[in-house]
Amino acid sequence: MIPNVTADTRKAARPRVISALLFLCSWAGGMTATAGELAYISNEDSGTISVLDLESLTIVDTIAVGRRPRGIRATRDGKYIFVALSGSPKCPPSMSDADCHAQTTDKSQDGIAMVDARSRQKVRVFPGGSDPEQFDLSRDEKYLFISNEDAGVASVVDIASAKLIAEVPVGDEPEGVRVSPDGSVVLVTSEEEHSVSVLDGQSFALLHTFDVGLRPRDLIFSHDYSLLFVSSEFSRRVDIFDARDYSALGQVELGETALPMGLAISSDDKTLYVANGRAGTVSVIDIKSRQVSAVLEVGRRPWGLALSTDDRILISANGPSDDVSVIDTATMTLRKKISVGETPWGLVIAPAP
Repeated sequence: MIPNVTADTRKAARPRVISALLFLCSWAGGMTATAGELAYISNEDSGTISVLDLESLTIVDTIAVGRRPRGIRATRDGKYIFVALSGSPKCPPSMSDADCHAQTTDKSQDGIAMVDARSRQKVRVFPGGSDPEQFDLSRDEKYLFISNEDAGVASVVDIASAKLIAEVPVGDEPEGVRVSPDGSVVLVTSEEEHSVSVLDGQSFALLHTFDVGLRPRDLIFSHDYSLLFVSSEFSRRVDIFDARDYSALGQVELGETALPMGLAISSDDKTLYVANGRAGTVSVIDIKSRQVSAVLEVGRRPWGLALSTDDRILISANGPSDDVSVIDTATMTLRKKISVGETPWGLVIAPAP
C-alpha cells in the first residue's frame, strides 16, 4: 500500500474539469493511449524531474526532488512517482579512484523520493541504502528493491512502514533491477562481476547468480515471461536468456560503437529497443529473428528509454544533450527533440492522474 500523504496534497489532487473533458473526448472520438499519459524524466545534474505531456509533446512541469536523481518508477495508476537520489559524487569509469574519493559525499542525501503526481510535489523520502541508483517496485507495490552502487548490495524497503528491511549482497556496482512479471523473483545486475543475481520476491533471499556479458547495465523480461534480455555495455551486445531457468539462448551484437544501456520492449514482445550510450543511437531488435532491424540517431549518450502504452512513441533520455528524443515507432523517425533539465538519466511513462 502507498502511504498516506498530507491533507494539502489530497486537496491539490481534486479532479479537474479537464479530466472530464478528456473522458468525453475519448468516449466520442477515440483518443490514443498517449493522450492520457505523461513521461517523467529524472535530470541528474538539475536535481529535478521534467514532466512531459505525450499528447502535446511539451514539458508541462518541473519538480525539484533532490541530489542526483537517476532511477525512476511509477505506480500503475500513475498517482505516485518514485526516484532514486544519491549524495555520492559522479564517478565515471574514466575517473581514477583517487579523484573520485576526493569529491564531496553527503550520505544524508541518499534515498528514494516519492512525488505525488497530482500536486507534483515531493511528499517524502524513503531510506534507500547507500548510493541508490536503480530500483523496481514489487508487483503488489508494497516494496522497493534498490541497487546500492557503492555498497554491492540490494536493499529492500517496506513502503508502508518506510523502513529498510533487508540488504542482500549482489556483487560490486549493482545497477539494473527488475521484478519478474509474476513477482516471484527480483533480478539485479553487477557491473563489476559481469553477473546477475536472482532474489526471491517474498523472502528476499539470494537464490542464484549467473554470468552475462561485460558490464551489464539494464535488464528486462518479455511480458509473457519467456525471455530475459540483458544489455552488456562493454561486450557491445544484448544477451538473451530463458526467463525461467536463466539458460543462455543467444546474443545480439550491436556493433563496434554501441555501448548498450537502457532497454524497452513492446507490449506484443516483438521488438526490443536498446539505448547505445556514447554511440548516440538506439538499436531496434526484431525479437523473433534476433536481428537489428534499424539503428536510430537520437542524441548524445542516451541512457533511459520508455515506450507509451500503445507502443507508438519511444522516448530516449540523452544525458549530455540535456534533451529527450521522441521517436515515432511506426515510421522509425524522430518526431521531436525536447529540452529538459541537465543530464536527463531515467524515464518512466505513466497514466496522468
